[in-house]
Formats: sequence, C-alpha cells, structure tokens
Amino acid sequence: MSLRPVLVVEDSDEDYQATLWAMQKLERTDLLERCTDGDDALDRLSDRTQAWPKLVLLDLNMPGTDGREVLAFIRSTPYLRPLPVVILSTSASERDVNDCYQLGANAYLLKPVNFAQYTEQLRITLDFWLGLAQLPESAEGP
Repeated sequence: MSLRPVLVVEDSDEDYQATLWAMQKLERTDLLERCTDGDDALDRLSDRTQAWPKLVLLDLNMPGTDGREVLAFIRSTPYLRPLPVVILSTSASERDVNDCYQLGANAYLLKPVNFAQYTEQLRITLDFWLGLAQLPESAEGP
C-alpha cells in the first residue's frame, strides 16, 4: 500500500511554508502533498492512479477555481465524497462559514496569524483527524 498523503491545497507559498515549519516543530512525519491552486487540486483528485489522500486541508480563497468549487467537486464525486475536508481560511465571514458547511466541509478553521497559534491549531487538527477519527481507507466507485 502506498503512503497516503495529507493534501494541502494552498496558493500562498508563505502559508504552505508555515505548515511545513509547524509540521517540523510538531515532529510530524505525515506525508504532505501540495496543490497550488484549485485547478491543480481538481486534476490531482481526479487522478485515480495516485494514492488517495487521508485528509484535505483546503484554502478557501484562491484565484481561479477557489476552495468552494473544489469542495463542491469533492462532495459531488461519489468516490471522493468520503474524504475529510478541513477548510483553512483567513475569512471569518458568516456567509463563507455557512456556505462551506452547506457544501459539506467537515470543519472550518480560521488561519491564525501567530505562528505558535497556527502550530497548536495544526497539532489539534492532525491529532483529531489522523489520530482519533476513523477514516475511510480508500474510495470505491467509477
């Protein structure tokens, strides 16, 4: 069985680098795979030859295909529907939060500006989704 990555969909190099640093600080060895925009994420998720992600960390506001469209694609595609998707956004807009939950997000988290807070948020998120939650092993379907 191939290693299943945590798929990080993030257009900001700085935010992705913060994730890498936080993972290092937390001494997490989870395999990370990055998509730099929504179109890249749609291509990656449509490719059934690649390892199925165990978790998707999805930025909401990206140019072009945004996180809402990626989330809608995941939830409307039968073999992707079981994937846990955590939205990471700088937007505290009630509309954004509600829209994401309506589209099927598993969680909506605000990106902290402070690195220590971000590291702690990432620790809690990964501990829950990769440690406590029972996740589907793979997707079935066409």
